[in-house]
Amino acid sequence: MFFVAKNRIIFFILILLCLGGFIFLVYRAYHAHQKPVIKEAVPSGPSRVDNEDVFFAPPYHYNPPPLSMKTMKLKGCVADGLLSGYGEDTDAEVAMINRSECLYLHRALETWASPPDFAQALDVMQKITKPNVMYGMFLAEDIRRDVKYFYPDENRYFDFSDMCRDGSQNAWGEHTCKPNIGSKEYRKYLSFVTHKAMDIGIQSFLFGQIYFQDNPDLGQSKVQEVLDDMRSYAKRKGIQIAIGAQTGNNTNENYLRKFDYIEGGVGIGDNGVIENGACWSQLSSCWALLWNDQYALRANNVIVALDWSGLKFDDMSSFARMDAAKRKATLNQLYNYFTAKRVGFLMPLMATLNVDNGGCHGPKKRFYSASNDYNCRDENVINNLLKNGK
Repeated sequence: MFFVAKNRIIFFILILLCLGGFIFLVYRAYHAHQKPVIKEAVPSGPSRVDNEDVFFAPPYHYNPPPLSMKTMKLKGCVADGLLSGYGEDTDAEVAMINRSECLYLHRALETWASPPDFAQALDVMQKITKPNVMYGMFLAEDIRRDVKYFYPDENRYFDFSDMCRDGSQNAWGEHTCKPNIGSKEYRKYLSFVTHKAMDIGIQSFLFGQIYFQDNPDLGQSKVQEVLDDMRSYAKRKGIQIAIGAQTGNNTNENYLRKFDYIEGGVGIGDNGVIENGACWSQLSSCWALLWNDQYALRANNVIVALDWSGLKFDDMSSFARMDAAKRKATLNQLYNYFTAKRVGFLMPLMATLNVDNGGCHGPKKRFYSASNDYNCRDENVINNLLKNGK
């Protein structure tokens, strides 16, 4: 009887082991077939090539509307870094978007000195209940050389140092540089992040100060390769995209027309006066005023906005120092002036300020917000203008 009982126990244990092994194999097979759709920046720290826990199917999918350049021009707003957590109070900014008349959110996803976090972007997008919103992404002229960002196509981290333009190390601060489109590694990075952005529903892509990113000898430019890759992927996905660039005082028509739009600032001072020359008179170098025929007649579309650089003389800093009545008058003047010229003017919702700027600001002194939750309270003026825009 003892040996019979012992054999039964052994048999029972074997059954349990077989059952456990079967469950484990089913679990591994299930996870092996989960398609990795979302790319997140891998945190700094020990290298980690196993990306099984980093890639996952998105819990939320946004279906973008048909792209409309007219809507971008007439009902567009700068929402700098909205999808990247800029401004500290994302929930308040999302609430402002939901009650706004904005249908295009320019530079909503940022890449200034930091690769995009698509999981974070999706988390914000699913809180935006306003329908038919077009989202924009900024492809910055600033990258950090010490960032770890995983590249699953080649099962490795990107080498940001290999993306740098010669002589540009620390151009924007320690560990930064200006990226070089001539670098194969940078082109792989651009392909990866723009494809993932399209996967989550982003439709507009703006290259920041592209003269810093591209070869000054346009005959050696690789930008067409990048644009072709982006447009080909959009076509395969069945979505419409627009690609823009900050082209400065470039007047090469063949180059300008590679882009769906060119973008720049408006060059106002504290008095809000609009100039009409080819270059802003307040700087010794040529800071291009893109609505001038020298540029506008050579481009497919022109979009302008209150520019920001974190310097006290930039458009946004000047605007934020105005009193409420002057800000209202300035927005009315800029919107009506540019839309009459078929130039898009993007309303300011979120943007960077100089920390010592003074004037109104958002949740912190170095950030502007039009929200009525803070002391600028420009959103009603903006919404009234956009509501009547045609």
